Formats: sequence, structure tokens, C-alpha cells
Amino acid sequence: MNMGKAIQVLKVFTSFRMLMVSFLGFASGLPLALTSSTLQAWMVTENVDLALIGIFSLVGLPYSFKFLWSPLLDRYHAPFFHRFGKRKGWILLSQLALAVSIFVLSFLSPASMPAQVAACAVALAFFSASQDIVISAYQVEVLTTEELGAGAGVGIMGYRIAMIFSGAFALFLADHFSWQIVYMIMGTTILFCSILTFFAPESTKIQEPKTLREAVVEPFLEYFRRPGALEILIFMIIYKLDVAMTLAMNTPFILSLGFTKTEIAAVSKIFGMIATIVGGLAGGALMTRMSMYKSLLVFGAIQAISGLSFTLLAYLGKSHGMLVTAIFAENFCSGLGNTAFAAFMMSLTNKKFTATQYALLTSFMALSRYIAGAPSGYLAKSFGWEMYFVICTLVGIPGLLLLMTRYKVWASHSNH
Repeated sequence: MNMGKAIQVLKVFTSFRMLMVSFLGFASGLPLALTSSTLQAWMVTENVDLALIGIFSLVGLPYSFKFLWSPLLDRYHAPFFHRFGKRKGWILLSQLALAVSIFVLSFLSPASMPAQVAACAVALAFFSASQDIVISAYQVEVLTTEELGAGAGVGIMGYRIAMIFSGAFALFLADHFSWQIVYMIMGTTILFCSILTFFAPESTKIQEPKTLREAVVEPFLEYFRRPGALEILIFMIIYKLDVAMTLAMNTPFILSLGFTKTEIAAVSKIFGMIATIVGGLAGGALMTRMSMYKSLLVFGAIQAISGLSFTLLAYLGKSHGMLVTAIFAENFCSGLGNTAFAAFMMSLTNKKFTATQYALLTSFMALSRYIAGAPSGYLAKSFGWEMYFVICTLVGIPGLLLLMTRYKVWASHSNH
């Protein structure tokens, strides 16, 4: 890359819009661990029954069904916050509701008040999913076509940093402070995010639905009238299915080799998260020079092949060097794929129904986690670890073939 191109890429990444996209990505990622891994850790320290902890995973269901109320966020302005604009208004209201939910949760006890904790956690997940809907729509609308790849990259970076903050850092804090203090710190952080949201530029590309029917029905009618609409939803599920299958058995596999939980936390969680962030940013930079199709194809192939690094780790056994190599390769290449995938979903949304259509696409994307998780243990047990990760790589082929044969049809109705 020559100096002129490098300066052009730098300008894309350092714009004020891009800064706000990365910050909103952080705000979007912060609440997730507070209703999942961090909450589970709190429950374990209070000696809550494991069966109940497992049931608590259901509090995250609002993330999977957010497309059901997304039309309301497309149709109406946020009450009391309409003067800030439609997208900013809903983001601010969601963030304040999140802060209240987190503060209330901090005063409850999972051991003595499990029902109240569950209700508060569901409310927290609902407000978090609502924030996700609007932030995703905002990102699609505020970025130019040329910025979609870079915007996806920095948004993912902010999201992943927030997951470290409310996950690993929250656990660190819990070793030194009470869980009440930990959750109050997280609530205060969300309040700080709401202050920064005031400075975000409001989107000027919103085409508001004029009726509730237009907001609820038209987004789906408009989408499913497109050639290849069902194929795209299938693609949403299978494009990263290879990654989902690899991650589904990642921790049991590494433990089976004799690595300690501390090593897994340091290498797999923290180092892996950093590698994902770097991969996402690298993908965003490369997408300023690559077409959407080429990015999806090349990054998809790379992320599938990277899974073979775990096959090599299975062959070598307990090798710290190979563990670091495998974790970096898988997470970095997955970060590349994440960026192209997110940018592609942004390009598919109609600006009139941004929130609803993007929520639909991401809901189908989330299905890959469930589809991958169900057979993964059986496959690993039946074929062994080496062959299991080969299968994970092969699972990436159908998505690439579908992309190669049908992309031109899909692109005819995209925004890029």
C-alpha cells in the first residue's frame, strides 16, 4: 500500500463518525456479560445450585427475538427523548433504562432472591437488545458506503473491548470488591456512555414509516420480495457455522490436553479477544480496497482454513506455542470474517426499515450458535479431536459455494 492509500485509509478510521461508532459498539457490548458469564460467576460465589444457574441462561432470550419489537423503534420516536432525534433518542432511553436495571440488580442477591434477579436480568437483556437494534440501525445510516467495512471493524472492536471490561475485568474487580460495587461500576459506565451519546451526530438518512402497518409488515414484505431472500437467510446461518462449531468445543478440547483454567483464561479469552479485535480492524482496513464480494469470499475461506490449526494442536498435544498460534489464527481470521459479514448485512438493509431488517438478519446469524452446539459433542466423541476440527473446516465450504453462485443476485438489491 503506497503512502496516498495509507493516508486515505487512516482518514476513514480517524473520522469523528468512526470514533462514535466504536464508542457505541462499546456501549452495545457492555451489558451482555452482565446477564451471562459475569452473572453466572456471581451466582457461583453465592453457592446457587448449578441447575438453577443453567436455567438462568434463558434470561438472554430477548437477544434472539429482538426483531419482534424492532418495528416499533423504526416507527416511533422515543418518549421524552424525541428532541434528540429518532436513533439518538432511543439509544439514550435504552442506556438510561440499562443503568437503572444494573443498579437495581446490584442490590439483589441471587441466592436469596433468584426470582427478582431473574426478572431484573430479563429486563436488562431486553433493554440491551433494544439498544443493539438502534445502534445497529444508526451505524448503517450514519456511515457512507465506503465506510461500511471500516465501520464494522471499529464497531466490533468497541463491542469486544466492552466484553472484556464487563467480563474479565469485572471478575478481577470481584476479587477485591463486593458484587454490589462491581455492578454499580458497570451501571456508572453505562451512564457515562449516555453522556457521550449526546455528542454523536444524528443520522440524516432515516426514512420513517408513516404507519404502524408500514413499520411492522412492509420491512418483511420488502425483504422477501427480493430475489434470493431465503438464500440470504440461509447464508446468514452457515457463513460462520465453521467458526461456531470450532468455538463450541474449544474449551473442552483445550482442557482435555491438560492446560489449566488459568492458561485458558489468559490465552483463549483475553489474548483471543485481542486477536479478534486486531482481525476486525485489519478486515476494515482491507475492505477499503476490496469489494464486498471479494472480502466475503477471501475472509470466509481464511476463517475456515484457520480451524485446521486446532487439528495440528490436537496432533502435537500440550504445546503452549501451538496453543497460542491456534488461538491467534482462529480469532484473527474470525475477526476478518466478522467485519465482512457485518458490512454485508448493513448493505442489505433498506434505509426505510433499517432497524427491523438488520434485526432480522442478525437473529438468523445467531442461529448458527445453536445449530453448531447441538451436534458438536457427538461429532467430537465419534471422530476424535483431529478429525472434528477438519469437519469444522469442511462445514465452511457450503457457505462459500452459495456466495460464489448467488452473490450477484443478492447484490442487485443491496445498498452498496
